[in-house]
Amino acid sequence: MKDYIEERATTIANYIIENNATVRQTARQFGISKSTVHKDVTDRLGTINPTLARQVRIVLDVNKSERHIRGGLATREKYLHAGAK
Repeated sequence: MKDYIEERATTIANYIIENNATVRQTARQFGISKSTVHKDVTDRLGTINPTLARQVRIVLDVNKSERHIRGGLATREKYLHAGAK
């Protein structure tokens, strides 16, 4: 694996852990696709730094368990603002 990919995966992982960020937020922050973020932290990071990969997995699992709540709140906001126009 190329050095810049390993460095990117580690940097992304640290960002996710420090900010409790979602894959989408992380992709936006680094200017890369969601699939690249996901591939880096789920597949590549496991071979680079297994301990860091486990920490990221915890954050991603929490985000996954809360996503239906976030989606409902986003939809609620959308319709609250649509009615105000």
